[in-house]
Amino acid sequence: MYIIGFPLLLGPLVTLHELGHYLVGRWFGVGAKAFSIGFGKEIAGWTDSRGTRWKLSALPLGGYVQFKGDMNPASVPQQQSAVEDANFGVATEADLAEAEDRAVVGAPFHQADLWKRALIVFAGPAMNILITLAIFAAFFSILGRPVTADPEGTNVVQSFAENSVAEAAGIEAGDRIVAIDGAPVREFGDITDRVVMYPGKDIILSVERDGARRTVPVTIGESVETDRFGNSSKVGRLGIYSSPFEWERVGVLSSIPLAAEQSVNMMRMMIVGIKQILIGDRSVRELGGPVKIAKFSGEQLSLGPIAFVNFVALISLNLAFINLLPIPALDGGHLAFYAAEAVRRKPVGPRGQEVAYRTGMALVLMLMIFVTINDLVSLPIFGS
Repeated sequence: MYIIGFPLLLGPLVTLHELGHYLVGRWFGVGAKAFSIGFGKEIAGWTDSRGTRWKLSALPLGGYVQFKGDMNPASVPQQQSAVEDANFGVATEADLAEAEDRAVVGAPFHQADLWKRALIVFAGPAMNILITLAIFAAFFSILGRPVTADPEGTNVVQSFAENSVAEAAGIEAGDRIVAIDGAPVREFGDITDRVVMYPGKDIILSVERDGARRTVPVTIGESVETDRFGNSSKVGRLGIYSSPFEWERVGVLSSIPLAAEQSVNMMRMMIVGIKQILIGDRSVRELGGPVKIAKFSGEQLSLGPIAFVNFVALISLNLAFINLLPIPALDGGHLAFYAAEAVRRKPVGPRGQEVAYRTGMALVLMLMIFVTINDLVSLPIFGS
């Protein structure tokens, strides 16, 4: 399942991400030299009538579109040879690159207007966001959404779990939770959003009891929960139950804002999780790389198509989030340079771009090495 699930997950997501770049670039008349799924040595490929080389490469951990006029897949503009008139007929790398560019239909990337370049770069993460929205909207349309028989009572405590920290703090059945740390609570989902990612945090619950409002300090309980595959995660729990829910059918148009809300909540959880890892509230072992993604993809595939497609939506949103970080060599790094260009009224110099891209690539590679080692150590074969 790992061997099947990983390419089935990453292959389409990477292809669609890069296709977003390619389609918007072609829409704006920018030529593409190469469209690669994976990095490294080409395994198979073909060249289309526009001069674009479509290829499958050996390292299936990503992909790229190399546009016309780019020195490399990071879209660093190639520099003209300073000695092209004095090279005595010997072809330089710049000469060869120019010859390749002449065979490609379309304008060079760096000659496109600034806003066009920004949209081309943003199109990749935008495609991943659209994939996530489409999956969640389809789920809501087909499966419906959870609702309670009493919508006004979803934030009312009905009962307690064993060893409930809320009950120990003085919360009683029938209390209506109206705020957490001053932030209003309208439904049970609001409580979940402010509790699950914060185990061990001290909070103030504002509750209504017998028509009066009172505050109750609570320390969110820590619960290590393990799934059927042995994967464990630390989550926060108050130990309270609300009204039972049932599934309500949702129209196609109504499913779109629900999908957007779900995506925003997941993105918020990603940001919180990374912040907690950086400040030490969570272990770095919770970070996952290619090996862990392969493991999870195989596990979710074994649970059936719904579980696997839901995992695809999660990873697609992760790809969008990671790629939008302002790190050179990622899409967010390009957008940061374009923002600087818009402010300065001129692009960052070639030397500055090259240093930044090399630094960014080094950071990305170091992170990849770290999470891969982290993944390997966490495998059962190492007794973890």
